[in-house]
Amino acid sequence: MFWASYLLAVLAIVLAWPVPVLLSRAQWPARSPFTAMILWQAIALAGGLSMIGAMLVYGLEPIGDNLIAGLRALAGMVLYNAPTTALGFWHIFALSAAALLTAHLVFTLLLTYYKIERQRRRHRELLSLLASPSAEGTGTLVISHNYPVAYCLPGGARSVTVLSDGLMAALEPAELRAVLIHENAHLSQRHHLLLWAFAAWRQALPWLPTTRLAQESVNSLIEMLADDVALKTESKATLIKAIAIVASGSAGSTGGAELRQEVSSLALSGLDAAAGTSGADSARTTASRVSRLLSPRPELPAPVRSMVMAGSVLLLALPTALLVVPGLLG
Repeated sequence: MFWASYLLAVLAIVLAWPVPVLLSRAQWPARSPFTAMILWQAIALAGGLSMIGAMLVYGLEPIGDNLIAGLRALAGMVLYNAPTTALGFWHIFALSAAALLTAHLVFTLLLTYYKIERQRRRHRELLSLLASPSAEGTGTLVISHNYPVAYCLPGGARSVTVLSDGLMAALEPAELRAVLIHENAHLSQRHHLLLWAFAAWRQALPWLPTTRLAQESVNSLIEMLADDVALKTESKATLIKAIAIVASGSAGSTGGAELRQEVSSLALSGLDAAAGTSGADSARTTASRVSRLLSPRPELPAPVRSMVMAGSVLLLALPTALLVVPGLLG
């Protein structure tokens, strides 16, 4: 238990600083966005587990040889007024910190979900007044606005893709198809759930570099994943032009600001609103997408992708083993 707490602390530090910094600067994620997405999730989960686990294991070390025994002894102290003399000040402090951090993370996750759902509910109410069904098919709405705007609003069976008159007038049919396929890919692949989790993580620990780098990277990766779906049926030139036209309407122009005011002060992209993405973040993501399409590189070889996936599994397995394997390190 003693050595496990220190190993967990070291792992938490490594996953909180050097690993996310190096990954955010790497070039390979654009070649295999799905693999990179899995790795970011593993880093986030393993980092949080290691951070809480290090404090928990250290706090329980005097009263148990393993996590289960320590928790049983702690439960006896709390529920049955067993003596607490075995716990020193720093052990009690570590246990309190672990409990508070866990409660803080869970509360922030739920609070973020509540805020997002409230925003979406207000958004849908305004869309019912401002938007009309599109001829492009069910689940697509059109708002009357001269600036090019496209975004999706998740909501299960109520999910919709919203386009503006200005966008539909500016796009050729193939470009409009690319936009619709891209937005529908966000919905079908449930990207809003990832954005919700990483947005909550950043709000809970805004001082931790991992949270900012992870959110920015995940925002970019989900756009690349949606682009890849669109590229299955549309050309790169078509998609690049569509991205450029849509981006021109979300760059903070006066028209875009007016639209945000009309539609519940949300960001132009429904997914951006869910993630709390800033205009600067959106601009960087757009630049990364266009650069990737203009200078395509082959996908990572299958053996390399398999190694990254295996590494992601090991990242999750290591803190879990340090926590739950009885007497692993004595």
